[in-house]
Amino acid sequence: MKSSIALIALALPLANSPNALAQSDMDAKTSVAEPAAVPSDDIEFSADTIDYDFENDIVTAKGDVLLNRDGYKLRSDTVTWNRKTGVVEATGNIRSTSPDGDTAYGDSIVLTDSLRDGIVDNLLLVLEDGSRLAARKGERFADGSLSLDNAAYTACAVTTDDGCPKNPSWEIKAVKVRYDPVKKRVSYDGARIEIFGLPVIPLPGLSHPISDENRSGILVPNLRFDSTNGVAVSLPYYFNLAPNQDATITTQVFTEVAPLISGTFRNLDEKGAFQMTGYATYSSRIPTGAAGPLPDAEKDFRGYFATSGRFILNENWTISQSARLVSDRTFLRRYDISDDDSLRSTINVERIDDSSYFSLAGWAFQTLRAGDPQNQVPVALPVLDYRKRFVEPIWGGNTEIQLNSLAIERAEGQDTQRAFASARWDLRRLTSMGQEITLTGFARGDVYNSDDNALNEAGIYSGESGWQTRGIVTAALDIKWPFIGEAFGGTQTVTPRFQVVATPAISNLDLPNEDSRSVDLEDTNLFALNRFPGYDRYEDNVRATYGVEWNLSRPNLSINAIVGQSYRLANNSNIVPEGTGLSERFSDIVGRTEIRFKDVVKLTHRYRLDKDSAAVRRNEIDATVGSKNTYMQIGYLRLNRNIGAGVEDLSDREEVRIGGRYQIDRYWSVFGSAIVDLTDAREDPTSSADGFEPVRHRVGVAYDDGCLSLGVTWRYDYDDTGDDQRGSTFLFRLALRNLGV
Repeated sequence: MKSSIALIALALPLANSPNALAQSDMDAKTSVAEPAAVPSDDIEFSADTIDYDFENDIVTAKGDVLLNRDGYKLRSDTVTWNRKTGVVEATGNIRSTSPDGDTAYGDSIVLTDSLRDGIVDNLLLVLEDGSRLAARKGERFADGSLSLDNAAYTACAVTTDDGCPKNPSWEIKAVKVRYDPVKKRVSYDGARIEIFGLPVIPLPGLSHPISDENRSGILVPNLRFDSTNGVAVSLPYYFNLAPNQDATITTQVFTEVAPLISGTFRNLDEKGAFQMTGYATYSSRIPTGAAGPLPDAEKDFRGYFATSGRFILNENWTISQSARLVSDRTFLRRYDISDDDSLRSTINVERIDDSSYFSLAGWAFQTLRAGDPQNQVPVALPVLDYRKRFVEPIWGGNTEIQLNSLAIERAEGQDTQRAFASARWDLRRLTSMGQEITLTGFARGDVYNSDDNALNEAGIYSGESGWQTRGIVTAALDIKWPFIGEAFGGTQTVTPRFQVVATPAISNLDLPNEDSRSVDLEDTNLFALNRFPGYDRYEDNVRATYGVEWNLSRPNLSINAIVGQSYRLANNSNIVPEGTGLSERFSDIVGRTEIRFKDVVKLTHRYRLDKDSAAVRRNEIDATVGSKNTYMQIGYLRLNRNIGAGVEDLSDREEVRIGGRYQIDRYWSVFGSAIVDLTDAREDPTSSADGFEPVRHRVGVAYDDGCLSLGVTWRYDYDDTGDDQRGSTFLFRLALRNLGV
């Protein structure tokens, strides 16, 4: 039972013999009745034996001693309390715990009777987040702060999973270390980081937090090298502005160009979240599209701004926004921020409930492609979409209506406004023989207005200027008949499918085409009512589509395959370019195969075969083989559709992508990837490439043990665009737990 030293001090003069003052080692622990209320300046304790030296007024407790005062606890083998000086000295298996949960271990400790301050030899301090401070000598003050001499700090584990001791993967050593338990911060004098026991980085003036709370401070610097900007050192500083707000300011210094400043601000509240990011510099740039000897660089302001956010107004209404703007077309690639070739900005107000959807949005785009004029890039404002699904069946089927409106403006180019209203009805039934039959009725009315149509460089997309109208009526019958049985040690399903779609002739070419340009027959749109993307083009005439789907399911193995084709009563060449697989009566044959074996193999193969020659017009393979830590990824794409030149977004190409990672041991791994352009005259008759043009590759090595992450990556880019020159980039990554990452 715990006892009060203050009460013992009062009781000692009343004892009649020394035996009343001390117990033998064979006795039970001292038991002294506690008062109804213990004064806050008393020290509670328990021990196996207690001795009292009357002459020197010294109390000695031995055997599993526990002292407790105001939340400060001390355990040791022996504790000696000098009541005259107020000094408490503990030796043997010392463990001292603060009210915050920080625990100190040492060989010997000298404290005042408050237990808050004192001096410790060979100190090991385990902080509340699991990190450790060790020192030859440490002093703790009355406010709980510590000052350590010749100390080391690490956030890494110092024992293996089996409990055996091990050296931490990194630690900070310093001449003097100070720990403030109120601010939860450690600061150093003469600090240096040692990784795997080797001194690597001197860190004068280092200071960092040790709790899970966000706190302001310098984050881990970043080092990189590339052939365009030279050596780059990034130094980020984190600002904890509020519990729901923070900011990071980063200074990047280069050896070949002017410094770059960037910053990010983030905010989160009960309505939603948003963030803003900006980059700025004043440096030289070479205009996009420069040919021959590079011209003199132009010095100017260069920068980039991005913001995004989403706000929930109530259970139905939300507002989302994103914006991206850049000063020139090569800034993002030159400073390795992004490889995007266009930037999108949008704002959208949405309302969603159980049966309806409403959206009012605006879109703007900035092109970064060489030779693509910005004044011909569209701005879409407003974009309105409303959909309503009726809860109660109509004539036994599900009914949905849609209202849509779009206005597209260009600084120099064709302008288009569009509005339509549509209704769709679907009736699904299962027969007694297992067929799934779906009847679909669809009707839509369109109104278009356009001008400056002659400025559209692709005549097939321009349409007629002025006001145009269009009416669409479609009826469809879709039949699926699945057959299920045992096969190959598992369960297989064979599902023949047949669909008929009928739509009266439509004056498609009289209307502008803004959103239905990248048409291509695939397994994903084979059975769609309209194989065109978007709304501006719609398939007419009567067609029949037929195909079969096969599934095999076994333990650890699944295979899914589909193949199909369609037939039209009339060809479709008036609105579909040759080579898309849809222009003639018989379409090309399209299919997809997916194979999954455990978590080791994942393979997807998509293809399109020419209906006449069986030539492969589309061949797309994506495969991943391996485990979570060791794997290889292969991607191959060949589009050989023989589409004529000048049709936007439908050019043919061939490329291969390879990537992988090999886990050497528990912590070390190597990785790499490459992209190679295989396009030649077979795919693109206008191409002068030799069929093997590397685009980019990278290789690297990484280490990660949960406490230390480091890596080196070498990347080589083969393309030149303005001042974004081809060459090597070396990335050095270092992340230390508790030090800003």
